[in-house]
Amino acid sequence: MEKRKKGSGLELRLLVVGSSGPSQFQLTNAILGREEFLKDTNSLSSSRKNIGELAGRRIAVINAPNIYDKDISQAKRKMEVRRSKCLSIPGPHLFLVAFDIEKISPNDIKTPKLMMKRFGRHCLRHCIVLLAYEGNLDGPLVENRVKKTDWHLRDLIEKFGGRFHVFSKNWRDRSRDRELRQKIELMVASLGGGCFSSSTFQKAEDSVRKEEKRLRKLKSGEHEKTWNDLEQQYIAEELYRQQDAYAASSSAEIRARAEMDNEWLRTSLARGLGTGIFVGAVMGALFGAIEGPVGMVLYGIIGGAVGGSAGGTAQVAIKHMDDRVAPTARLNFNSIFINRFFAAPRA
Repeated sequence: MEKRKKGSGLELRLLVVGSSGPSQFQLTNAILGREEFLKDTNSLSSSRKNIGELAGRRIAVINAPNIYDKDISQAKRKMEVRRSKCLSIPGPHLFLVAFDIEKISPNDIKTPKLMMKRFGRHCLRHCIVLLAYEGNLDGPLVENRVKKTDWHLRDLIEKFGGRFHVFSKNWRDRSRDRELRQKIELMVASLGGGCFSSSTFQKAEDSVRKEEKRLRKLKSGEHEKTWNDLEQQYIAEELYRQQDAYAASSSAEIRARAEMDNEWLRTSLARGLGTGIFVGAVMGALFGAIEGPVGMVLYGIIGGAVGGSAGGTAQVAIKHMDDRVAPTARLNFNSIFINRFFAAPRA
């Protein structure tokens, strides 16, 4: 069951979703104002979380593999969807769904349905469509073009409640940062100021909390030693400052590790590994049948090993970057479907 959950602190958590190709990575660069992903990046093997600022507002941007990425297995993709949820707990304030304004594919049209399947049937209420644009970015002119474009793109935007924003593929173009920040903040406010949550996001949060507790217990001896060392080196206010800094750093490290690796993710990995071994073994045995009983055993073992590798590959990557200071935002919203956008949030 999906529900709204009150947000914590001032950080906005933005879960970026892409169908295929480079759009979500271009969007991430544009939001963060730095080249977090190289220009030719088309896919991502493991979910990532990056910290930065958008027009002065602290943000966490979470990326998962593209929905239609053919370079990873179904089991791997399922695990990375789980990991993206762990990285955005207690839930994202918004989903930013990225497309290329010039390349709307049949797969793109299916994105809303697949998002509801993976994140919950009410997640579309928490979505804004972000359209990547090449060339000089004149916001109003490009948005007017979107309204008059072919029905495939208009129909796609309509499925997300008519909410959209155009951004430049050139991450150095900061001309629309303030407007994007305002659109995000207005939408979060219209939803009651909370974040999106569901039973699976709750499961992710419970698993991360449990892993944090386990890691703190494992590191208790190390913490006690460091605490004693600090007491030997510092006194009075400087001691308190050093202790607070160490506690904050240790807590952040434990949280980052728990988000990237916990029991819920390990369960998904184990299931993917088991499925891969089973399917690989069956296929190997079928091919081996040509060689007779011995061939069935030999090819079954080889197929199981290959299948297990394909089904169980897991990579861990997370980077926290220093915040940047940007000017205060100013509202300038596009008008398409504006009445529908500002309608009172549903219960």
